[in-house]
Amino acid sequence: MEKQEGPDPATLRIEDPWYDELAAGWGEHDGEGTVPGAVPHQQAHAQDGAGASAADIYLEVQRSPAFQEVRRRYRRFVFPASLAFLLWYLAYVVAATAAPGLMARPVAGAVNVAMVAGLAQFATTFLLTWAYARHARLRRDRAALELRWDTQEMTRGVRR
Repeated sequence: MEKQEGPDPATLRIEDPWYDELAAGWGEHDGEGTVPGAVPHQQAHAQDGAGASAADIYLEVQRSPAFQEVRRRYRRFVFPASLAFLLWYLAYVVAATAAPGLMARPVAGAVNVAMVAGLAQFATTFLLTWAYARHARLRRDRAALELRWDTQEMTRGVRR
């Protein structure tokens, strides 16, 4: 941190040696709508985004087929998995209240059906969490990351 000389000497300037202006999306424009040091496809996005607001860019991305595909993949996993887990949980609760004799039936020693089903609820939760993370990693993360980078490149020309 340095004290800045000039009309307002109380103003402090923070210099961060790890801050890369272009990587953070706050690069300076040269007046012609281009970003100095940007690669050609970034130049095109900077010029295209110059007249559009960030909201317009996000709406454009939301309507894109790539975004809709990521959402479709998400829904195809989450809705059936959530429904299956909810039904499994409700079956456990209904069985515990409607069939106490079944739930009290011993399985091994003092362990009964209710204890096994209760522990199976925990196991199902962990299994579902693992399956969700695996599905996201294999089917959605790469496409979502590409959308994120494309969106950042398009909005780079809007922020100044």
